[in-house]
Amino acid sequence: MSDRREFAKNHRVLTQALDELVHFLRLRLQGNSIQQTTFLETPPALARLAERLNLTRFEQVLLFLAAAPDLDARFKQIFAEAHGDAAKPWLTFGLALDCLPDPEWRAITPVGRLRRWQLLELVGMGSALDARVVVDETILHHIAGLSYPDPRIEPWFRQETIPEDACSEWSDSLQNGEMATSIAAISAEWQNSPSLALSPVVRVKGVDGFRLVHCLASQLGLKVYRLFSYALPEIQPERETLARLWEREALLRGALLWVDVEYMASEEESRFADFIDRLQSLIVFTGSHALPLRRTQHQIALPIGSVETRLSAWQKSLGANATKLDCYLPSIAEQFHLSGATIGRLAEQAMNSQQPLEEALWSACRLEARHGLDQLAVRIESHARWDDLVLPEASITSLRTIAAQVRQRSKVYREWGFAENGDRGLGIAALFSGGSGTGKTLAAEVLANELQLDLFRVDLAALVSKFIGETEKNLAKVFDAAEVSGAILLFDEADALFGKRSEVRDSHDRYANLEVSYLLQRIETYRGLAILTTNLKQSIDTAFQRRIRFVVHFPFPDVEARSAIWQRIFPVRTPTLALDVSKLARLSLSGGHIRNLALNAAFLAADEGDVVSMRHLHSAAETEFAKLEKPLPGNEVGDWI
Repeated sequence: MSDRREFAKNHRVLTQALDELVHFLRLRLQGNSIQQTTFLETPPALARLAERLNLTRFEQVLLFLAAAPDLDARFKQIFAEAHGDAAKPWLTFGLALDCLPDPEWRAITPVGRLRRWQLLELVGMGSALDARVVVDETILHHIAGLSYPDPRIEPWFRQETIPEDACSEWSDSLQNGEMATSIAAISAEWQNSPSLALSPVVRVKGVDGFRLVHCLASQLGLKVYRLFSYALPEIQPERETLARLWEREALLRGALLWVDVEYMASEEESRFADFIDRLQSLIVFTGSHALPLRRTQHQIALPIGSVETRLSAWQKSLGANATKLDCYLPSIAEQFHLSGATIGRLAEQAMNSQQPLEEALWSACRLEARHGLDQLAVRIESHARWDDLVLPEASITSLRTIAAQVRQRSKVYREWGFAENGDRGLGIAALFSGGSGTGKTLAAEVLANELQLDLFRVDLAALVSKFIGETEKNLAKVFDAAEVSGAILLFDEADALFGKRSEVRDSHDRYANLEVSYLLQRIETYRGLAILTTNLKQSIDTAFQRRIRFVVHFPFPDVEARSAIWQRIFPVRTPTLALDVSKLARLSLSGGHIRNLALNAAFLAADEGDVVSMRHLHSAAETEFAKLEKPLPGNEVGDWI
């Protein structure tokens, strides 16, 4: 009640109510059988509190009576006289039961509203009847007309600012359709939940789901508070106290609780799930996986809109500039799944850029869409070109076909109707097989540079977990984050997951096969390009290979291929002297090892202040073969120097 007029009104009514309560208590203590405690007018702050916490009439009057000594000194004298002891100028529950009509014993129990939400506290030894009834300080000030967030919850809960246009992006979806139905069901369950019953838990799926959290709160007329799960107290009694204080705050201030579980550590989940399971509050959490809760969970998927919706948003945001990009905007709308607000911001940013508008738009979208994935995978800067690849013609043809399918997927899937029967099988998956250093990663870089897309390396070995269900959760995070940009995903060492399917002997064998099936299912529906690499193609189950659209072989380079690699391994600006490519190509090394050798030779020459010569390459070859734990073949390098 920050408004002065509201505070003045509450103070006036409060003073009058205290006078009436004094009169009532004196009559009761004199033995008069007055059965009415209805004030001429209830203080607005107390009435609002009682309504939001669903207090009974007895609970409301008991709370007011407990607060009275701090609001009016007359009550201390009345209570002392009632106890017959000047040293006891306070209210006890026994005294309240004697004085107030229609007493309720449950009102003072630990599970009742007054004590569960710490509105009142019993202080002192002895029975509950004799203990001193003390009102919570925050509640005391609230009754007096000074409402503020409880300082005790501030370290854990932070109020979010809800933008006025929180739902503007989904105005059509809120009129009808699945989103409107979901919100209506959540609203009905929340509003019909008793004050001492569990409220709904809502899971919002999709990157940047916090925007939908704000929209949901706006639709329900609630504030949003965010709980940082990693900050939960480790001691159970402290968590219990925090839970009760939050429940009270949520009811008093009309708020829902938002938690982002995306990057929650596994060891935190059980503790947090236990905290959520017993919390009597409306809870919304975001993240790519569900918590192991016993409570019923509603689910709302973040509407990203159709390609047509995004295209319309781009055209509107770019204004007259849109006509210059008629052939280009559909590709941007298809590639980047961005919200209307983000599209408006990026359009303005691109129009103010010094770059050509087409390049500025694409660069801004790539930068915006990569944020969620940057924390889950390693982004590889891609500068390689087709000329950098030394591969058989069949492999090059396969790679160019992959690039063409990524470029034309919108036309074939959407315009030509191949997507009408569902998303399964529409993902473009490729398996790159070959030994270490044969060019698998380089080929992925070439594709990324050709398509002007981000390339992220995902270490499958790091995602695979011994804990059941953890691998799927880790994979879900990666794919959900990647959907925004349609980035190229490079899964290194697919052998870690895609080995021969084992015979199911126990639950771990069964779940290992489920993990593979889950990855394949996500790859088949992923709208971007997913590349898996393996050193041992024969270790990949043929049943899995059939579900991968392209298999590209990267053979160990023969003498002719090695000669081609050596001819282009040194940049144009590198000073060299009398390098004999035919001699260098005799050394049996893959392209990756050739690059390492050339780079080490360049450093040796630079340190000597010399140009790169066969002598430096001979020294570098000795180092490379020592690293491989192989002897340097003298018959192949004997004539290098």
